Parts: sequence; structure tokens; C-alpha cells
Amino acid sequence: MTDWKAVGVGFVVMLVVGAGGLAIPIVGQIGAGLIGGFATGYLAGGSLGNGAWNGLVAGSISGIVVSLFAALLGGVVGLAGGPLGGLFGGLGVFVLGVVLTLIFAIDSALAGAVGAWVKG
Repeated sequence: MTDWKAVGVGFVVMLVVGAGGLAIPIVGQIGAGLIGGFATGYLAGGSLGNGAWNGLVAGSISGIVVSLFAALLGGVVGLAGGPLGGLFGGLGVFVLGVVLTLIFAIDSALAGAVGAWVKG
């Protein structure tokens, strides 16, 4: 069962650490997923599967939110290239965001399992 409080805390941790991690593009985002997933799994507790599930949910939600925001920003910035530039700019950023969501989800699930194991 999903522990929404743990997922919410993990989501906020991922956004805060991820915002600070923008200075180190790939490592910062992976680190955000690991730290947020660990926090989610630790708060959710229970079995390894429960920690992994809650970490996966938190990572997926944060990845989706970041992807939508980045696609919107890419579309707006891309409008400088005309309507077609906005479409391609937003779409390209959205595809990159889908990859980011998968990275957030996978490493958050692994870290969530570790967090639940540490607590348990």
C-alpha cells in the first residue's frame, strides 16, 4: 500500500535536492533521486518491496512534474524560432523528461528499498 505522506516527503526532497543539483547536471539529478527515494523508503518502512514501491511512486511523480515544467519552458523558449520551433523545442525537452522520469523512478525505487531495509 502506498504511504502518501512518505511519498510527499520524498517528492519534496527530490525537488529541493534536484534544484541544487542543477549545477552538476546528471550526477545532481541521480543524487536527488537516490536521496529522495531513500527518505521515502525510510519513512514508509516495512518490507523491501514496500520501500521500493513508495520510492518508485515518489520518483515517478517528481520526474513527471519536472518533465512537464521543462517541456513548458522549452516550448516557450522555442517560440523564438516560430510556432514550429516551439513545438520541436517543447517536444524535445519532453522526450528528455521521459528519460529523466525513468532515471528518477529506477534509482528512487532502489534507494527506497535500501531505506526500508535500514529502518527495518
